[in-house]
Amino acid sequence: MTWETVIGLETHVELATKTKIFCGCTTAFGGESNTHCCPVCTGMPGTLPVLNEKVLEFAVKTGLSLEGEITRSCKFDRKNYFYPDLPKAYQISQLYLPIVRRGKMPIRTPSGIEKVIRIHELHMEEDAGKLVHDPWLDETRCDYNRCGVPLIEIVTEPDFRCAEEVIAYLEKLRSTLQYLGVSDCKMQEGSLRCDVNLSVRPAGSRELGTRTEMKNLASFKAIARAIAYEARRQVELIEEGGRVTQETRRWDENKDATFAMRSKENAQDYRYFPEPDIPPLELSEAYLEGLRGQLPELAEEKMARYQTDYGLPEYDTQMITSQKALADFFEACVALGSDPKQTANWIMGQVLGQLSAKGIEAREMHLTPPTLSRLIQLVKEGRLNRNTAVKVFEAVFDSDGDVDAYVKAHALEQISDPGLLVAAVETAFAANPQSILDFKAGKKKALGFLVGQVMREMKGKADPRAVNEAVLEKLEKS
Repeated sequence: MTWETVIGLETHVELATKTKIFCGCTTAFGGESNTHCCPVCTGMPGTLPVLNEKVLEFAVKTGLSLEGEITRSCKFDRKNYFYPDLPKAYQISQLYLPIVRRGKMPIRTPSGIEKVIRIHELHMEEDAGKLVHDPWLDETRCDYNRCGVPLIEIVTEPDFRCAEEVIAYLEKLRSTLQYLGVSDCKMQEGSLRCDVNLSVRPAGSRELGTRTEMKNLASFKAIARAIAYEARRQVELIEEGGRVTQETRRWDENKDATFAMRSKENAQDYRYFPEPDIPPLELSEAYLEGLRGQLPELAEEKMARYQTDYGLPEYDTQMITSQKALADFFEACVALGSDPKQTANWIMGQVLGQLSAKGIEAREMHLTPPTLSRLIQLVKEGRLNRNTAVKVFEAVFDSDGDVDAYVKAHALEQISDPGLLVAAVETAFAANPQSILDFKAGKKKALGFLVGQVMREMKGKADPRAVNEAVLEKLEKS
């Protein structure tokens, strides 16, 4: 029998506000345990929550970018459950009137699948704390710093059929959130976490199978592996005559498998009721229009503009807009007068290469647009050849050093004296007579060897194009 996998996602996004959703505590990541909390975010008796207006703004902007319906009159609810990382034994969330409903996001996968993912809802809520296990003492302790950090939860319909579609959606969602400025989406810090609801059914069937939920997956690699394992596990279980149990499962990265945690709760298990301490929210059309006017140009819009305005290929624009900070860097370089295509080449080659090697994102690099623009200008003026410019780039990348000072200090400026070039060619030819004969015998690699020898004589400071022309001219006369 052929089986079909059906997947829906619940994505939790920590918002980039400076303070928590209902109090003035910092949302800064890290810090000594239990130092970023107060009586409000830990739910002490007699305290009252006050909604952070920025949280509402970020939620509405996200909803507008997802083409969702904004709930003009919405409210918060209490979700009751008992767990050590939730000191007040309930979470303030939204069940009955979420801030956004019925959105959508078009996706396109690397293999060419195009579809629209339906967004069931987006709601605001507070994050819980964190349990930290000490293996030396064999104790688990609570860190409440994360309690009250603002979240939006984005819930899709079960529209995904494979991991490739899931990853394409999450990559686009992350890009959108970063361009909006509502979250840094650092998965390694828990700013973007995903719960995967998965079931299988016979191909062609319209009836959904029993689903399981895999909680808090925090990397695209883990999500793809977990989907592959869980789909295979369910198919094998059914084919062996068993039944899938609706439950929450934990992904074990080391064992490359999922394991049951608890039976899956339903809404009634949480005993939701309206949050009595926060009044309902009434959003005016003027408020929504004001936020619509603040929406930035997103990645796909930038891609189209770069292709139209600068004549860049689609691949170039995809790479440049893959990170908002990278697109901002590109535009700043172009604004300083750098050629768009040359700037794109440097970003796709050297900048992304260094970011990958150092394991950082564009927003974390020290290199600034004026530094790269100056390097591009020196190559354009013929004062540096491309190979030398790359070495200079690598030397100044971490410190954003002075390009001109580095070139001067290391005597790297390109030699343009025709006499010196002729002398270097003569020396290389005199030292390598066999290469000349090889070239005349049709061995084209000999040309590259001779060019390399001349560049060596010039200590890498010559224009490779000029060297190539000089070598060819000399070979024709030999």
